[in-house]
Amino acid sequence: MEKLARILLAEDSKNEIELTLNALEEINLANEVFVVHDGEEALNYLYYCGEYAERPNGNPAVILLDLKMPKVDGLEVLREIKQDENLKTITVVVLTSSRMESDLMKKVMNWTLMRIL
Repeated sequence: MEKLARILLAEDSKNEIELTLNALEEINLANEVFVVHDGEEALNYLYYCGEYAERPNGNPAVILLDLKMPKVDGLEVLREIKQDENLKTITVVVLTSSRMESDLMKKVMNWTLMRIL
């Protein structure tokens, strides 16, 4: 049987991590979910750097990406992903719990669409 691609969850809040993992468990998701706690760690994971130098090969099927994270914010992580030929095809789902970020989300969508077109 072929192993399912993993999901990368980039989230700094323990509560949000728990909520997300519980929601994925409720729908009987079979994919492994790997959690990183800030944007720098997410990029290290994607680029096989530091503690992730020996991680299993292959990109995640999906990245669940919080926008507000320490060290490197989610928007910068998204920029890095979409500018990299080896990463730009990964589906990224942007997570936010703030109503104040609706304008930022419009900018993210416009920026992403401009990069695709």
